[in-house]
This record gives sequence, C-alpha cells and structure tokens, in this order.
Amino acid sequence: MKVLVIGGGAREHALCRSFSLDPDVTAVHCAPGNAGIGEVAELHPVDALDGEAVARLAGELEASLVVVGPEAPLVAGVADAVRAAGVPCFGPSGEAARLEGSKAFAKDVMAAAGVPTARSYVCTTPEEIDEALDAFGAPYVVKDDGLAAGKGVVVTDDLAAAREHALACGRVVIEEFLDGPEVSLFAITDGVTVLPLTPAQDFKRALDGDAGPNTGGMGAYSPLPWADPKLVDEVMATVLQPTVDELRRRGTPFAGLLYAGLAITSRGVRVIEFNARFGDPETQVVLARLRTPLAGVLLHAANGTLDDQPPLLWREDAAVTVVVASHNYPGTPRTGDPIEGLAEVAELDAPHAYVLHAGTRRDGDAVVSAGGRVLSVTAIGRDLRQARERAYEAVGRIRLDGSQHRTDIARTVAEAAEATAERVAGAAAEAVQA
Repeated sequence: MKVLVIGGGAREHALCRSFSLDPDVTAVHCAPGNAGIGEVAELHPVDALDGEAVARLAGELEASLVVVGPEAPLVAGVADAVRAAGVPCFGPSGEAARLEGSKAFAKDVMAAAGVPTARSYVCTTPEEIDEALDAFGAPYVVKDDGLAAGKGVVVTDDLAAAREHALACGRVVIEEFLDGPEVSLFAITDGVTVLPLTPAQDFKRALDGDAGPNTGGMGAYSPLPWADPKLVDEVMATVLQPTVDELRRRGTPFAGLLYAGLAITSRGVRVIEFNARFGDPETQVVLARLRTPLAGVLLHAANGTLDDQPPLLWREDAAVTVVVASHNYPGTPRTGDPIEGLAEVAELDAPHAYVLHAGTRRDGDAVVSAGGRVLSVTAIGRDLRQARERAYEAVGRIRLDGSQHRTDIARTVAEAAEATAERVAGAAAEAVQA
C-alpha cells in the first residue's frame, strides 16, 4: 500500500509514524507535512483545502489510500474530490463533516437520533444570546457554531466574558454546563459498521490545574483506569451507532473517524461535541497503544468493508503525551525559534519516548517553531506513572526559548491508580498471612 496523509500537525505525524511501522505499507507520503513528518514520509507541497490538487497528487503518487487529517479540508469537501477521482479516502464527505463544522447541525442530528447531550439554544441575535445565558446561568458554556481549531468554546462564570464571546461568534450555541470528567472516544466507521478505539482523556486548559484559557489540547493519556469497563459498550449503543445510523438515514452517510467528546455526568454519559477526524493530542496516545496495523483498518472503512475487519489488538502499556507550546499560546504565538534537544531524545529515550512534531519547519539545518503547539512528546510505560515519567524526562531535554507546557498531565490519575494498586497488594499480602 502507498498511503498519502493530508495535514501537517502532530496528529498527522502520529498517523505517518504508524503507517511507517505498518508491514503492509510500502510508501508513506504527506502533504504538506512538517519537519518531523519528513523523517518518516516523503513531503509534498499542496494546499490541503484544494480538493482537486489533493486528488491530482494522489493520482500522481498512485496512492492506495488517502487519509485526510484536519477538519477544515474535510468540511471543504476534500475527501469528496479524492473519491471522485477513484482513490479510496478515509474521511467523511463535506456534508457529513458538518457534524463538526456546525454545532447546530450536530445538535439536530443528536436530537433526531436520541443521543444524550446538553440542552442548548442556537442564537444569532444579542437578544437571543441574553435570553439563553439567563436561562442556563453560570457556568456559561458558549460555543462558536463553526470551526475554531479547538478554541471556539468558552466556559466561564463571568457573564460579560460569555456575552462578549457569543457576540463575536455571529452564530453561536449556548448550552447547559455538564459536570463530571471528560472522555474522548474515537470510532472508525464505513457508514454502517462502527469500530470503537480505546478511550483517552485530554487536557484543554493551558495551565496546570485546568486553569487558563481553552486550547487545542495540552496533553492526553490512555487508558482510563477510573472509567467504567462498560463505558465503550454504552457509548456504542447510545451515541456512536445511533449517530451513524441517523446520518445514513438522512442520505449523508458518515465514513471516516467519528470522535465523540463525552462528559461522564451525575446523570450519565452526555455528548459535549462531535468531531469528524482524529483528535489531537488524543491520537498520539491512542495510536501508541494500537497493535493492529492501521492502514488496513482505514482502507476497510474507506472501501465500505469494515465488517470484515478482525477485532483490534491493544497493548497493555499506558501512554502519555505532553504538548510543548510556543510563547504566548493560545494567543498569537511567537514562531521561528530554534528547537534543540530532539536528537538527544531520539538517542536517549527511544523507543519508549519519542517526539511528534506539530508546528515545526526546517530552516537550513535547524528545526524551528512554526505554530502554537510545537511538539507532542509521547511515551509508553507499564503504567501511567512510568509513561508520564518517561514523557516528562524527554520534555526536559527539549530546549525552545519561551516555550510552555503543563506539568500535571495524567498526574492525578497516575497517583490514584498507584495508590489503588498499593492497597490491593497490601490486602493480598494480609490475606496470604492470614
């Protein structure tokens, strides 16, 4: 197989890395890619939003499979153009990708499918905004209806800040606040069959302790030792399959990666949002744990034969990823700063820890920052404690002037899991003595 990945972030680097390790893949291409992706794939300059250009490139490369990574090309219909050219493509149609492209559309689909989610209002005028904010009260949850690179959501107790964000959005969804921990669950689907992946949890806020503004994600971990073992089955039955069935009923089948952002509330599982592609940074930890070669699974989904796919195999290992971001992120980031320490990580931490590039580019022989989120430092270990230790040890080798990262990714859950293991071991020892 020859695989072409569209995009240039850490998610695409994680995908390309997985394809480069896949025995069925003979060539990995990426457009446009980044400095790190260039080490595992051949890079090609292309406008990722230009469906005709992407389809033309896929034809020139004789690609067996095209994987569209980011949401904007999907909403723009790039996957449609690739399929129209006769090339298998993993990614939903532009119409189906509205599930992410419009939160109002997603709410309508969920209502029709009976999917549990937050009560909400779609607002377009200042009067509607004020009525909705007053109806729900604090904490206020205000979501830009369109794509906003993971930064279009404001959750605040400050009414003025909530109103300001809502007015700046134009069309906005205002909804009730959902309590409880959040979970990201990906599912691969061909529009009929749904194949869930392992759950992960990401950290949206910029600062330790979940303080600061929302970002595209500052880190993630998997598995979730605190989650109900039946969680995936429940979400499959109440969220994923009903959503796929409803979109097919509407004549807009969703074939690609369906991402459910969930809140585990006191009233049960509720959908916070849907995305139409692999999430970033959760993809980094999910793929780190996947043993089944990825390309064949995605090709089955692209060809409508996912029912032929055997059950997925997963590592017992835990995975943690920590995002290293530029100065001032998630505001306007400073770029062009040299990144040092990458060779040290490759030499001293591999294969247990490695660096996935997000916003980077080459400047001569140097690698420099080129975006807000610059790197995702990812590690595996026998448990979350070891995985996060390895990740942060590798982060400590990275030198990027003015960079920032959270120091508490997976810390609380790792400490809780370790304490639980110690209690179980102690109880077992006492039983043996008795």
